[in-house]
Amino acid sequence: MDVVMLSRLQFYATSAFHFLFVPLTLGLSWIVAYMETRYVRTGDETYLAMTKFWGKIFLINFAVGVVTGITLEFQFGTNWSGYSAYVGDIFGSLLAIEATAAFFLESTFIGVWIFGWQKLSKKAHASVAWLIAIGSNLSAVWILIANSWMQHPVGYTIRNGRAELTDFFAVITQKFAMLQIIHVLSSAILLAGFLIMGISAYHLLKKQHIDFFSRSFRIGLVCGLVGSLVVAVEGDFHAKDVTEKQPVKLAAMESLWETTRQAPIYLLAVPDEENGRNAVELLPIPGVLSFLGYGDFNAEVKGLNDFPRDERPPVLPVFLAFRGMVALGTYFILITLYGMLRRNKLLESPLLLKAMLFSIPLPYLAIQLGWIVTELGRQPWIVWGMMRTSDAASPIAASQVITTLVGFTLVYSLLGFAGYYLIYKHAKQGPAAAQPA
Repeated sequence: MDVVMLSRLQFYATSAFHFLFVPLTLGLSWIVAYMETRYVRTGDETYLAMTKFWGKIFLINFAVGVVTGITLEFQFGTNWSGYSAYVGDIFGSLLAIEATAAFFLESTFIGVWIFGWQKLSKKAHASVAWLIAIGSNLSAVWILIANSWMQHPVGYTIRNGRAELTDFFAVITQKFAMLQIIHVLSSAILLAGFLIMGISAYHLLKKQHIDFFSRSFRIGLVCGLVGSLVVAVEGDFHAKDVTEKQPVKLAAMESLWETTRQAPIYLLAVPDEENGRNAVELLPIPGVLSFLGYGDFNAEVKGLNDFPRDERPPVLPVFLAFRGMVALGTYFILITLYGMLRRNKLLESPLLLKAMLFSIPLPYLAIQLGWIVTELGRQPWIVWGMMRTSDAASPIAASQVITTLVGFTLVYSLLGFAGYYLIYKHAKQGPAAAQPA
């Protein structure tokens, strides 16, 4: 493999691993802040125990996420120097704001929250929890704005052979960024809700700490349901925006090869990228793809064969990732709706509890699939329509990238094992483990 592909693999490995921890940080921060606020308002010690129990999982997850995220920004200099030189005036400013404002806000107040239990008033300590949640999510917002600019560059001009920022407001307020922010933050709430429900289900199946985990389950259930519904509704808006700005990505998502009116979605299809067609097309639903892209069942959707081959993304992985993401999103809505019907009869619903326990990994998988659609569907562009990925890589030896790729994989594997083992151990022990040292 050449240095471009190796650099892409390295960045994917590190970013995908990092994003195993980011969504839980984003979603759980709001839930922990809510639990502590409930304790302050009601004086109910159960909410205090919940704050400390779920708060410790948040802290373990946050620590591993920070460590794995630091290396990502360095790779823009080591592996993607062409990209950094060409668009650093825009992309670098967004990362700088994220680091100097949101991340430092989040990190500083996490220290205050950890060590301030006996030093701050209850209200002040709960306020700190909300500041952590705001800082965490603001950090994600700036990263998502930067990524959205790569998907749809605006507010710039080309001067002296590089992109320079001309309209900062256009960059931070563009529709693509707003939709992506809503999608990612709501999916984080969904993931946190499912983690809480899964861990709670484990203890409820064992008839342990019933009041504690029944309350936790119901909080997670509301978050899971609201998050899944927002993701689905926003996904419809996002699909139409992608159709307008990245039509080839939409065609790859549904493996549509020929430009078609009343474009269907096939319940079963097998893309044949080499021959520019589908090897298998079964059970079409007419007009659904047209509606997905344009809100009109009769609209014309441009097919992949109308785009040059060197401007198409890899169809099969994008197609499969999109199908998997949609299937999981549908499951999340259905299982949480059923959970709402059984929320007051949890001990009498062992099948629901088992389903939630085994559903813990599914939001992680759905989020990873979503990023595959987003990032792989953008190829061959690193900045859509502006700079190709092949032009962005650093002029370094492939052997150097192989060495760091293997090193990152080994180190991250150890970090991941340690982080998830600590979360598993703490979750299995139950709320008694949440008492402060």
